[in-house]
This record gives sequence, C-alpha cells and structure tokens, in this order.
Amino acid sequence: MLRYLPFLLILALWIYAFIDCLNTPENQVRGLPKIAWVFIILLFGEVLIGPVAWLVAGRPRREHAGGSTPSQWHRDHRGSGSGGKWVAPDDNPDFLRSLKDENKKDEALLKDWEADLRRREEELRRKEDGPSDGEGNNPPPKG
Repeated sequence: MLRYLPFLLILALWIYAFIDCLNTPENQVRGLPKIAWVFIILLFGEVLIGPVAWLVAGRPRREHAGGSTPSQWHRDHRGSGSGGKWVAPDDNPDFLRSLKDENKKDEALLKDWEADLRRREEELRRKEDGPSDGEGNNPPPKG
C-alpha cells in the first residue's frame, strides 16, 4: 500500500495544478500565456516539474495576513474604476442607494398587498352577511 503513496501524491499535485491553472483568469497568470502553462503542467507532470513550476512561477500572488479576500482581490484588480480601493458596504454610496430603492419598492408592494387584503376581507364580509333588505339590515331568520 505504501508503495503507491508517492504515485498518488504526484497525481494529486498534478491534478491540483492543472485545475488551478484552468480556473485562474487569463489576465492573472504570470510569466507565460495560460495555454503554455497548461501544456507545461500536462507534459511535465509526471516528473513534478510542470506542477511545481506553475505553483512557483505561474500562479497569481495573493496577499494573506491582513490582505484582501479573493473576492475582494478580484473586484479590486479587474479595472472597475474604483481606484483599486475596497470600500465597506456601509460607506459605499451606490450600495446605500440600492438599499433605499429596494426599501421603496418593498413599501409599495406592502401597500398593494394591504389594499388587496382589505378588499378581500370586505368581499368575505359581504358574502357572510348574506342578502340585505336594502337598508343594511339583514332579514329576520326563518324559522
């Protein structure tokens, strides 16, 4: 069983490097074009040169301690025009404006639902009261 362990570790590293390379956006790959890295990983995977080269030289660098999260990193580095500075949601005027707009839509929807509920309640009351004698008084029960 232990004699298969080195082969399995090499295979795992090979697969990890290949999938990581495929999932990395083209504009974040360092050194060579992405397609070149894919071929290097596939051709030199069995001797560990390809996967190790990808992890050392081709993979994008990310900040760790005190740095941004990967989603923030992608947002900051895709050229969104925000100056590359991450802004907290409670300081972002676009986000706050979108909250106000959603709140107005929700309030309008709630008012419509309340009006519909009142209308349905009135219809039910009229049906339950039955026919009236024209003056709003119900006829006496038969019997």
